[in-house]
Amino acid sequence: MSAPRVTLYGKPGCHLCEDARAIVDAVCAELGVGWTEVDITTDAALMAEYGEQIPVTFVDGRQHDFWRVDPARLRKALTK
Repeated sequence: MSAPRVTLYGKPGCHLCEDARAIVDAVCAELGVGWTEVDITTDAALMAEYGEQIPVTFVDGRQHDFWRVDPARLRKALTK
């Protein structure tokens, strides 16, 4: 499998992150696209940058969304 195209930044115990994880997992599985998750609590710089915006999703290295993941918008970004 190629490198993950989607990165989800979040932290444990975040209910929005759990919702985002389910959507990212479903859309990526549907399209055969790899994804990865980064726990921002393991990196002070990531906590400072994204602590108030999580979950934050990146597609192909560029910020795509924060707080909520729209499945249709994510699907569109991955199929263009």
